[in-house]
Amino acid sequence: MLCALFVLGATALSPAASAAQSAFTVSSTAFADGGVIPKVHECTSGGGNDPAKRNESPPLAWSGAPADAKSYAIVMRDLDNANLIHWVIYDIPVSTTSLPQNVQHAYRPPVPAGARQVYYRGSASLYGYQGPCSPSTVNTYEFVVHALDRTSLTSLNSSSSTQTAARAITAASVGSARISGKS
Repeated sequence: MLCALFVLGATALSPAASAAQSAFTVSSTAFADGGVIPKVHECTSGGGNDPAKRNESPPLAWSGAPADAKSYAIVMRDLDNANLIHWVIYDIPVSTTSLPQNVQHAYRPPVPAGARQVYYRGSASLYGYQGPCSPSTVNTYEFVVHALDRTSLTSLNSSSSTQTAARAITAASVGSARISGKS
């Protein structure tokens, strides 16, 4: 009987069970999954003069990525507005497992080093994050961290559209983790 219990205990700690415990996840210190995205992360172009709205990207952290990941990319979508893409950042080094709040609005932000961002909806002057901009409705925004099978998405450049970038990221993805918030 003791042998049987020991074998069952060993099975519970098998590599498959350990892998399940280290699932690929993403979180933010700014909001809980399914929670309210703070105003500081909302767009400043939606009208009004609310000083709390600063169009700053939220801090994100991830863990448990697939072992074969060679870089990361993040795609943010408005799920209630035809999956409108609000942010694409890619070529994030595999050694990076978090982004700070307010990643600089630049094609090549200094943090994280090596990363690149796509311009938002045809405005070449606004690279990177474009926060929630739904003044009369509450929408759901999803941030997806993709683990990619290559260190760089060389087919993309400073003129790539958000849709082109999202397709390239999906094609290179070996796993993903999601968090959503409402605004």
